[in-house]
Amino acid sequence: MNEFLGLAALVLMILVGSALSSGVEAALLTVNPLRVHELVGRPQPPRGALTLQRLKTRMGRALAVLVIANNAFNIFGSLMLGGYAAQVFQNQGVKGIALALFSIGLTVLVILLGEILPKALGSRFALPVALASASSVSLLLKLMLPMVLLLEQLMPAITAENELTTDEEEIRLLARLGSQTGQIEADEAAMIAKVFQLNDLTARDLMVPRVSAPTLPGQAELASLEAILVATGSSWWVVLGEGVDEVLGVASRDRLLAALVQGLGPTPVAQFSEPVEFVPEMIRADRLLTAFRRRSQTPRVVVDEFGGFVGVIGSDVVLAVLAGWWRRPQFQAAEPTPATNSVVDRG
Repeated sequence: MNEFLGLAALVLMILVGSALSSGVEAALLTVNPLRVHELVGRPQPPRGALTLQRLKTRMGRALAVLVIANNAFNIFGSLMLGGYAAQVFQNQGVKGIALALFSIGLTVLVILLGEILPKALGSRFALPVALASASSVSLLLKLMLPMVLLLEQLMPAITAENELTTDEEEIRLLARLGSQTGQIEADEAAMIAKVFQLNDLTARDLMVPRVSAPTLPGQAELASLEAILVATGSSWWVVLGEGVDEVLGVASRDRLLAALVQGLGPTPVAQFSEPVEFVPEMIRADRLLTAFRRRSQTPRVVVDEFGGFVGVIGSDVVLAVLAGWWRRPQFQAAEPTPATNSVVDRG
């Protein structure tokens, strides 16, 4: 009876060893490296996070150690256990097909309890299992380092380091999958896609062209433009000099109307303009957004390669792209008003 208990203990040891090796292997392969990187970046990383990051960097070595351990239990352990079982059955007088049934039962147990179930659990609880086992795997790697180094000489692929990289397409795909599974909101996934769209758009795509841009002649008296200011809802106006490419600045509609109320109608419009920042028409929208965030929110005047005034763009247009409100406009030149005929005709 003691021999049967010993046999059962050996079977249990082989199953536990195989299950641990299989579960940890599945966890290390499944755990998201981005998640591990985020854990390491915390002020107080969880226990095992740094070790896990090192293992993920040299994943070939960790897998080699786990595969060796797993096969040591599954193959070598099973062969030794089969020989011991034959001796036990012979000593206990058990004859017939007992050894064959034992071998079949052991094989089924190893497949189910040593491989399939542990790997399923390891994949499902990848992060906690990987964190809990990282130190043990690292210690086992140090003990087996000579063997691993020998394997690296025979199979150089083991030495490859895993770099933490991603690209736009992968992020788009993850956002779409997160939206489909309900992990993130649909509007959040759409906004993530819009962020990458900024890199594909330029100021030329988003700007209001010169023929449609709100402009005022800088030499004109403010009172003469009162009707235009009241009738037009533009928040900002481009103030022009003698030529259409001579931009004196930009003027806020609120400031101009306030000046009218204060009785400053005879003053030239140029006196109320603010310094303007010029941007090339091929500047990307993401760089424009950064410029609006770091500096003033006043509109930018868009110029071509020769420095000519070709349009105007504000931060609201760039933000509209992120919100999904922007559509590529089909501009048509409006008929010039009497007060701005001289400016438009020079264009």
